[in-house]
Amino acid sequence: MRVELIQRAADVLWDVPDDARKEIIMIIAAVAEAPAPARGVTAAAFGQQCWVEYMSRGNILEVTDVGCYC
Repeated sequence: MRVELIQRAADVLWDVPDDARKEIIMIIAAVAEAPAPARGVTAAAFGQQCWVEYMSRGNILEVTDVGCYC
């Protein structure tokens, strides 16, 4: 599945500390391998200190928000 980050999510990804960025990228990689939610349905995945919101559009996983509790 192809992954696309909307601009807001990409901006946040570069503003978080390095360890949080690594965790967010790991979460994105994991959800890209998991079964996709129904088209247009927003889903979320959580790590130890970070989260990712996403939705599927066909074969594209669109990351709409990322963040961390740091």
